[in-house]
Order: sequence, then structure tokens, then C-alpha cells
Amino acid sequence: MKFIQDMKEGDTISGIYLCKKKNSLTAKNGRAYESLILQDKTGIVDAKIWDPGSVGIEEFGDMDYVDIVGEVTVYQKKLQLNVKRARKCKEGEYDPQDYVPVTKKSITDMYKEMTQIANTVRNPYFRKLIIAFFIDDKEFIKQFKHSSAAKTVHHGFLGGLLEHTLGVMKICDFFSRQYPFLNHDLLVTAALFHDIGKTRELSRFPMNDYTDEGQLIGHIVIGVEMIDEKIKEIPGFPPTLANELRHCILAHHGELEFGSPKKPALAEAAALNFADNADAKLEIFRELFETKTESAWYGFQGLLDSNIRRTDEG
Repeated sequence: MKFIQDMKEGDTISGIYLCKKKNSLTAKNGRAYESLILQDKTGIVDAKIWDPGSVGIEEFGDMDYVDIVGEVTVYQKKLQLNVKRARKCKEGEYDPQDYVPVTKKSITDMYKEMTQIANTVRNPYFRKLIIAFFIDDKEFIKQFKHSSAAKTVHHGFLGGLLEHTLGVMKICDFFSRQYPFLNHDLLVTAALFHDIGKTRELSRFPMNDYTDEGQLIGHIVIGVEMIDEKIKEIPGFPPTLANELRHCILAHHGELEFGSPKKPALAEAAALNFADNADAKLEIFRELFETKTESAWYGFQGLLDSNIRRTDEG
């Protein structure tokens, strides 16, 4: 089996892949075809079955493991798999661990580094809140370590939420030292908690799709609700402190059109927005650059709103 990250134009592929999504569509010329999203632990690839009624195409559906034979082509500067044969696999023919995208970094090491930064927080109420989630709540910790940060946009892999949170915390920790007027404890705590709602917004792997709660409420509001539940269990938690933390989380997407219920009114909320945006956007670049292309240009990327080129490696 060839992993998706190793595919290149012209390859003939024969191997088992997870069918993340399957849609039956009709082309402009009236021809029926099927559009697939195939996944393994290294990424996803768009695939098409142009002749779904042919002898070599057997029945399968979403989240099935499928034995695929096909050819790798390029469409709009992205790899696409032209499927010639497809067979639903039986349990035991595949190892599920080969089909879940996972962080390339150590989850244990990242969690340790994250808690070390969190331990620089001195405010006693913030410390109690951090301990309530990241020390005492074993089920939350398990979910947090194994959640992704997004369905497809950035850090969309197992451990992605932890990796993204650590990245944002490190930037915020730097901000608090570079700009001493920022409240270090508020900013670092907000960075730690800013995306905890994603543990409930997205389902577990291999599905990694939006839950009903995620679709209807969204991770920003879910995260604030989760924090409110724990704050009620901490006697004497100052209301002003709680409101400042809530505001940072509610405003961390920066703009109303980007999903923030509020725009940043605190410097710490603005700093969190900058850090979150920087870590997310640079991860989009990193993941894009893992795609093999003949040209240094990657074409227009909607998420970055620009025609993207990688720098000269020489």
C-alpha cells in the first residue's frame, strides 16, 4: 500500500483506504459518477469513480475500508485518484491505526510542555481552574489529547488540538514577555482554554466530523459553557476575572464574520486572536507544502486568500 502523502501523478495505486465520504453526483453532461474522500494516517485525497456501474466497482459507503485500484492524476493542481476497482474490506484485512491522521510530535512531550507553561500562571483562581480541567478531569484530558483542532482546515489530525493549543500558548507566553503591559496570567490561561470546546464540537476519529452540538452551538460558546461549569465549583472566583477570561475566548476569532460572538475589547483578547490566527495560518502553509507539486506555485488558496508559492529551497 502506498500512503497518500507519497502519491504522485502517474502512479498506479493498489491498496486499502478509509472512505471518509462518498457522494453520488451527476456531471454537466448528465453522466453519473461518484466522488470520494479517501483517507489514511498521512492525509486525504479526492477520488472519483467515473463508471460506478462497472464490474470492478462493488458496493461500499461512508467510513468503510475499501480496497482500491486506481490511477493518480492532477486536477486544478491537486492530486486526484481515478478509481478503476473498489471492494469493501472485511475486518482483519486492515490495521485501523494506518488510517487515522496523527500528529508527528509526541503527545506525551507536548502535554508536558503545555502544563509547564500553564504552571507559570500564578493567579490562584486561574490555577484552580487549570487543575480542575488538566489535572483532575481524566476523561477531559483523554479527549483533549486525542481531539483534532479542525475537520479539515488546520491541525485536522489526532493530537491536533493539543499541538495547536501548545503553539498558541507559546506565542502568548512570548507576547506577555515582549509586551509587559499584557496580563500574563489571563493571556496564558485564555490560550490554554481557547479551543477546549472542540472536544465536544468534533466527534472522535476516524469520523472527526461535526457533532450536533458543534453544528448548533460551536466550539467558542461550548468552551465558555464548559469553563462556567467549573468556575461554579471554585468558591470565591472573582466575577471580573471570570468575565475577562470568558471575553478572551468569545473574541478569539477576532471578527464577527469569523464566528466570534464579540470583537476583542481587551488587549489580551487581541493578543490571543493574533496568536491563534498565526498558528492556524502557518499550519495551513505547512500542510500545503507537504503536497508534492512540480511547480513551486500552489495556486490560489481560498483559506489564505492568495496565490501561494514556496520559497527556493536552494
